[in-house]
This record gives sequence, structure tokens and C-alpha cells, in this order.
Amino acid sequence: MILVNNISVYFGGQELFDEVSFMVNQGDRIGLVGKNGAGKSTLLKILAGEHRPNTGDLATPNKISIGYLQQDLDFEEGRTVMEEAETAFADLKILEKNIAEVNVQMAERTDYESENYLELISEFNELDEQFQLLGGYAVASQIGQVLLGLGFLQEDFDRPTHEFSGGWRMRLELAKILLQKPDVLLLDEPTNHLDIESIMWLESWLKQYPGAVVLVSHDRVFLDTVTNRTIELLLGKAHDYKASYSKYVELRKERQEKQEQAKRNQDKHIQHTKELINKFRYKKNKAAFAQTLIKKLDKLERIGVDQDDLSSMHFRFPPAPHSGKVTIKARDISKSYGNLEVLKGIDLEMQRGEKIAFVGKNGEGKTTLAKILVGELDHLGTVEHGHLVSVGYYAQNQSDLMDENKTVLKTIEDAANEHTFKRVRDILGSFLFSGDTVEKKIKVLSGGERARVALCKMLLQPVNMLVMDEPTNHLDMMSREILKKALAGFDGSLIIVSHDRDFLQGLTDKVYNFREKGIKEHFGDINAFLAQHKLDGFKELELGAEKQKAKKAKAPSVNKAAYQERKQKDKDFKKAKNRLNRLEKEVEELENNLKDLDAKLADPVQFKELSKEKGFFEEYEKKRAQLDILMKDWEVTQEKVDAYI
Repeated sequence: MILVNNISVYFGGQELFDEVSFMVNQGDRIGLVGKNGAGKSTLLKILAGEHRPNTGDLATPNKISIGYLQQDLDFEEGRTVMEEAETAFADLKILEKNIAEVNVQMAERTDYESENYLELISEFNELDEQFQLLGGYAVASQIGQVLLGLGFLQEDFDRPTHEFSGGWRMRLELAKILLQKPDVLLLDEPTNHLDIESIMWLESWLKQYPGAVVLVSHDRVFLDTVTNRTIELLLGKAHDYKASYSKYVELRKERQEKQEQAKRNQDKHIQHTKELINKFRYKKNKAAFAQTLIKKLDKLERIGVDQDDLSSMHFRFPPAPHSGKVTIKARDISKSYGNLEVLKGIDLEMQRGEKIAFVGKNGEGKTTLAKILVGELDHLGTVEHGHLVSVGYYAQNQSDLMDENKTVLKTIEDAANEHTFKRVRDILGSFLFSGDTVEKKIKVLSGGERARVALCKMLLQPVNMLVMDEPTNHLDMMSREILKKALAGFDGSLIIVSHDRDFLQGLTDKVYNFREKGIKEHFGDINAFLAQHKLDGFKELELGAEKQKAKKAKAPSVNKAAYQERKQKDKDFKKAKNRLNRLEKEVEELENNLKDLDAKLADPVQFKELSKEKGFFEEYEKKRAQLDILMKDWEVTQEKVDAYI
């Protein structure tokens, strides 16, 4: 369907693609993967015809239709949700208009037996037949199915589009593209603005789609469910695997291992050949043989090993300052926006060290409650923070809140305090900003780079409570894993709003499900929650139901057991970490003490004086032995801490 032939792309002298080639076939479900900045969005723009490569070309059939969902869109005003969705059927609308015009002409005429009237009837029948063949009479049903599946309610259909947030309008753009049913779907981060329920509906829809799909996503579960082929963009090259994401990871590892083994064998062969050449090249009766070996070596095609882009951000959240047992207590929280009531009578209490996930449909109040808990929104009811609780908040649009005209360096310097200001460049380096990149202005950064700057700001001041709203949006796979590991190792309290199932797995010990202005507590992580609700609430949503059915399965008792197990694990982790900190202090003190003694022993005069002290050397050796014991104890404790993380 689309042939990409040796395309190369350069930006400002930097090579993005180097002679990349592949083909998009009917029925392909291709996941484009790679680090932030690898060129995934650029490649989609090239496939959509919105960007031209510097060299190489694309071959596409003339009649092929392409639907392209990009990350940044300009929205039109003045239509309702239904009217906007109907624009996906432009050809049918023209047909419908022509049918209406012919209908008017037929109604106005009375010459029923004339040739002109019979021609009108014939034209009407042809237009109507064409309208039926194109599914014109099922348009309203199709629109309803897609809009409901993507999370809109029936009463939203007649609302003006300007009343909806940018995320909901992106859903509407996605709905229009799906309704057009093009030959090729190009989707750039389609799950960024979807909740878990809508993502599951989209997965089901795409699996049944007859055309080709090329998508960029950092949602591992979504990729595994939808795709049957993975194209990895790495250091300017494209590596094509006929497999979904998880299988691609395995195949890629196997491929590299085989390449490394083949290269080792070839290197041995080359070394052996060179030894033979050196042995025989100066012997008269073996010189011809040596020349033959030299020619063979020159013609030998060297085996290469696929390179990895090993650059990755690396960080840990600072140790959480000590706080009281209760982190936060919220009572009878309610919030309305005009006549729209979002939350009603919410009660929530969080203990020190708990990790909680907020999940549910968009618009159910997850972000609203997060903002209320950190003091960003007025509300009814009370919120009390515990003793010495300090809060760090990552907003869903955190990267959009930054001054676009500031540089990366200036942004972080302005957010730093007197203790962290001197370390700003080191901290930026851990988030892959170094050299000239720190002088880039925020407005020229990609979505992933902006997200890294926003995360970097969070490290500038230690906190003991983190509230993070969709922190994985725009982050690549590796960055998500690093963030997840950092959050798992964070020894404070955590509230995280996310639709990323893979990211949430094993990260939290409680899930709060937001539904119908309230919340419901579930013990365990996202897997336990989905096991209970996937076949209940989510399936009802696909059918357009607005309320949960009366029958609800009780949470299996294993959830509570898992929660208790997790709590014990957290307790053991904190105990091990505290012991590790004590050991580090003891080791540091003993090392400094021994360092001072070694310096004195190196001085002949002081050595002579110390030698006269009774039991000095016995005490010295005792301290050496004690240091060895402490170091072994430290290693064992460090392994325990790493195992918990």
C-alpha cells in the first residue's frame, strides 16, 4: 500500500533517518517504537504526505485514503459534537444534499407523465441506491457507537465543541478518523487523552479494522494487544520485526546475541588469517598463498552488531523528610463547575508511605480531586495535611505551564533553591540535558523533552508526598521504566493518576475507582482491579450503558491479602533502608577515623609516639576488622534494598 524507499532526513545538519526503507501492507498493525527524538512523529508526517524527506521517495497508489491523527491540532469552532463527527462523511453529505434537491424538484412538479419527471425519478433512485451502498442510513448509528466507545455520553452529542477540553477534542478528532475508515490509519499517541476504558474499546476496534494501521504509542499493553509488526527507529535506521512489542523485545535480544556470537567467530577467523599471512608472506614458496589470503580478507564483509542508544535519564527521588503517620485526611469533599457537579461527599484518608492509583473515565473527577488535595482548587469540605507533610505536584499539563521563551537551564535555575542551585547542571545531566541542549528554549522541545524538564523540576526540593497526574504522557518506554523504578523506590506517600496499565502494575497498593461523582476503594494494584471489573463495567461502557448493572462481583479476598503483603514488604523495605543509612554513616565515620590514623602513621615522628602507646596497634587492627564487617553488612543490606526496588 505504501512503499518507503531509502528516505533520509536531516535537521540542522543532524541526521534523523539514513536510507530507511520498508513497506506498509494491507492488514499490517505496525507499532513505531524508539526513544524520544528518534523521529517517530516525523516518519508519520512523511507517510501522511505532510513532510518531504531530503532524499528517497514514497510510492502510494493514487486512490489510497489516509487518516492521520497528530499530537497537535487546530480545532474549528461553531459545531456541536454530532455535527463535527458528521464531517467525517463529507461525500455522503453531498449525496444527501443532492437527494434533497431532487426531492424538492419532484415535489414541486405535477407533470408526472413527462420525460423530465421520469428522469428525475431515475436520478433519485440512482442517488438513493448509492447512498444506501455507502451506508448513509447507518451514519447516526456508527457515529453513536464510536463516540460512546471513546467516552462521550449521549447528552454530549448536542453540546458545542468549545465546551470541551483539548483532550476531549482530540478524542473527537480520533472519532472522525475512525469513522472515515481510510485504507491506512496513522495514529500518533492515540491513547494519551484516553482513559483505561476507552483504550480497551479502541483496542477492540483496531483489531477488527480491515485496513493498515501505523501507530506511535508508549503504552506497552496497547501495543501488544493491537500490533502484529514492530518497526524500531534507532540511530537513524529502521529495524523491522514481524511481531508485537513484547515479542520484538525478545527477538531483538536474540538477534543481537547471534550477531555478537557471529562477530566473535569472525574476529577469530580474521585473527587466524592474519597470523597465516604474517607466517607465509615472506616465504618464497608460500607467498602466492599469502596473497590469496590477503585478497579474501579484503573482500570479507564484516559482521556488525546493532548498536543501542544507551543514553537514558537516571535519577532517584530525594529521601522523604520525616512526617506524621497520617499524610492527608479529606472529609465530605464536593466540587462543581457551574451546574456540573463533579465530586460529591468524598472521604479519603492516606497513611504515610501508601501508594494509591486514581483510575476511571475522563471527566469523573480524578484530576479535580488531585488538585483539591494539593490546594490548587476551591471546594466544599475539608482537607487536612498531616504533621510536617510537604507536597510535590506534577500536573497533567505540567509541561505546558512552563515559559516557552525560557531556556531549559533558566527554567531549572529559577525553580532551584539555595541548596540545589549549584547542582542544577548535574541534575539536568541526569535528565539528558547537557552541553548546548541546556540552552534550548522550551518552545522548541519535543513533548518528551518537555516532560523530562517538568520531572527535573520535581527533584529540586525533597517532599514526602507526591501527587502525579498522567506523568507518563510523551515519555518513551525506557523513561517510563526509569520513572516507575524511581517511584517504587520513593519512601514517601504517592497518589498517581494514570491510564497506563503497564506503568501501574505493581506500583500501587490501592486503587480508587472514580464513578458517578464518588470513589470506591480497591485493595491491590491495577491487575487486581482489572481482574474484577474488566468483564463488568468496561464491557457495559462498550455497549453505551450509562450506569453500572446491579450485579457486581465482590473483590476476591486475595486482594486484601496482597495488600497486607505489600504493606509488610514496604515496612521491611523502610527498615532495610534505614539500616542502610545507619551503616553508611558508621562506615564513613570509621573510614575517616582510619584515614586520620594512617596519616599519622605515615609521619615518622608521630609513628614513633604512637608505637609507645599500649595496645594502639591492637586497637588499630580491631578497627580495620570492624570496617570489613560493616562493609559486608552494608553489601547484604544494599542487596535487600535493591531487591525491594
